Amino acid sequence: MTPVRAKVILSSIIAVCVLGGTLLLSLSGSPDALPALAPNTAKPGANPAPAPVQESVQTPRAEVLSDRIVEYHIDVQLTEENTLKGTSIMTWTHPGTKTVNELYFHLYPNAFSSDQTTFMKESGGKLRGDVMPKDGYGSMKLTEIKTTEGLSLLHRIQYVQPDDGNMNDRSLVKVRLPKPVKGGESITLNIAFEVELPKIFARMGTADEFVMAGQWFPKISVYEPAGRRNRTTEGWNLHQYHGNSEFYSDFGIYSVRIKVPEDYIVAATGFPTKPYTKQDGQRIYQFYADDVHDFAWAASPNFIVAEEPFSSPNVPGVRIKLYLDPAHADLKDRYFYAAKSALSNYSDWYGRYPYSTLSIVVPPIEANGAGGMEYPTLITAFGADDTSPGYELERTVIHEIGHQYFYGMIASNEFEEAWLDEAFTSYAEDRLMEQEYGLTPNLPLQSASMSSPAPLTQEAWKYDSHNHYAENVYTRGKLVLLGIEQQVGTKKMDQIMATYAAKYRFKHPTTAQFQKVVEQVTRRSWDTYFDQYIYGSQMADFSVDSIAIKEQGTSEEPSYISSIRVAKNAGDYSEIPIVFTFADGHMIRKVWDGKGGEIIYNLTYKSPLDWAMVDPEYSITLENKHMNNYLKAEGDEVLETRFNISITKVLELLLGSLSW
Repeated sequence: MTPVRAKVILSSIIAVCVLGGTLLLSLSGSPDALPALAPNTAKPGANPAPAPVQESVQTPRAEVLSDRIVEYHIDVQLTEENTLKGTSIMTWTHPGTKTVNELYFHLYPNAFSSDQTTFMKESGGKLRGDVMPKDGYGSMKLTEIKTTEGLSLLHRIQYVQPDDGNMNDRSLVKVRLPKPVKGGESITLNIAFEVELPKIFARMGTADEFVMAGQWFPKISVYEPAGRRNRTTEGWNLHQYHGNSEFYSDFGIYSVRIKVPEDYIVAATGFPTKPYTKQDGQRIYQFYADDVHDFAWAASPNFIVAEEPFSSPNVPGVRIKLYLDPAHADLKDRYFYAAKSALSNYSDWYGRYPYSTLSIVVPPIEANGAGGMEYPTLITAFGADDTSPGYELERTVIHEIGHQYFYGMIASNEFEEAWLDEAFTSYAEDRLMEQEYGLTPNLPLQSASMSSPAPLTQEAWKYDSHNHYAENVYTRGKLVLLGIEQQVGTKKMDQIMATYAAKYRFKHPTTAQFQKVVEQVTRRSWDTYFDQYIYGSQMADFSVDSIAIKEQGTSEEPSYISSIRVAKNAGDYSEIPIVFTFADGHMIRKVWDGKGGEIIYNLTYKSPLDWAMVDPEYSITLENKHMNNYLKAEGDEVLETRFNISITKVLELLLGSLSW
């Protein structure tokens, strides 16, 4: 997901640039294709009526891409009171070898049941700048859970809090089974549940007539067999819903029937297998998705819907579906262009997009808490209002589609190693925004803002705050990837990323497995780099510590020995550029390998040294303390000079020497 309000964490630092090109709406020839946007005949100031829609019907494909550990058949109804009433027939196949006597389920909506839940206590009722509305609580209740033989297990459930022991948290539940499940066996449970939807501020809920159903059904936790994510002993991976954490699930099959009031339009993961029907004042949809690890949907009577078919060399055929809030009805071409650019390029870089649909939901501004989020084959843009959006529109779409690869297909554990999704997606996002829109990130300013670096592999909830989480997981993680690219070159980095994406597609990899790919492709050890910048909390810090000048020539033939001490204060880097400028303007450039912790350069020249600077082009992305990079050869003015040069450089960065 995108991290903070307006999605402008430091990865969103962009330059003003002219958008090139437009894209006209073209529809498939199918009689069930969604119609083009209807002309706006509404009175000024009124919302245009949504175009009537009928989803394009599709059928499941034969190809199996994942292990399909779980299968859900869900029937859910959205009531007029914004409550979900559902039943789920869930079949889970034990992927390990040890016998299990209990199953665990995530009941994510219970994170919003009071101000004492783990999520609410950690987040303070805020997420990315959105605040929980007054009286906005919601919850989930299991009303029945039965075996296929009809035995009720409701009396066998127990809420558990493995991360913090918070007895007020009911986001994770254990169900004791009447008989054990052996490795390779399957179990089917019939579950009935109700969800009182919260007011939207954190990914799911309602805002007026808009509904975002994310993490809305009882979802079985992940049982990891030995070997997955480098586990030596199999077992459940169990975490509550935390203020910073997102999600981790097994791949499976979803068949979901959704009933909504008859004027509502539904966008969902996967595709419809039959046209919607109307019955008893309801509109009934049937969706199907396979080889995905989640299912989300959104509904509104105000959606304006458009669809375009798209294909490219690594995208054999996708229906891009756009569910627009009326405030952004005239921006459909921008959404489509961004989506097509993302699908085409990401599929070239990270492997074929394997699904037949991609849905983009544009929520209203009052539902912005649901914006900027990823689900399999469905993303949400930021909330729409009447102001003309800048490139935040494209950046959000491009970022969230990037998640289809690192969150969706590669499917790392976002509880424990969130950077494998967020940093990788931010890295891809920046590259595509520069390629398609000419927007170059201000990397020196981003690195300089790393005030509290922390290990990238720590659990999401162990960062000090959401800002601390975002600073590291999104921005510092991206800088770490760029640091690898700087050392191996773009071509080799492309090979690393493509190899990683191909090898661990549908496999839930770890940081250690990514490191192995880096080492296999580059044929050298990266232990020091990973230990310092990924498993550790270091940033690079190189400084010019002293300049001493000794005159040794004559008036006829002046000569000076300038001795410059350069130090490594933190973090290794393989090539550290240094520039030495003399009083007559002569310049010498050196590259230091950083070994030994410090180096002294003794330079003999006819003119004394004027100043020296480490990394004069700000090319070391992991250097975050630029103030000590520069030193002028005037001892009494060291502090003032360093302060002045830092302010000058910051102003240059802000005012356009580098793109903001």
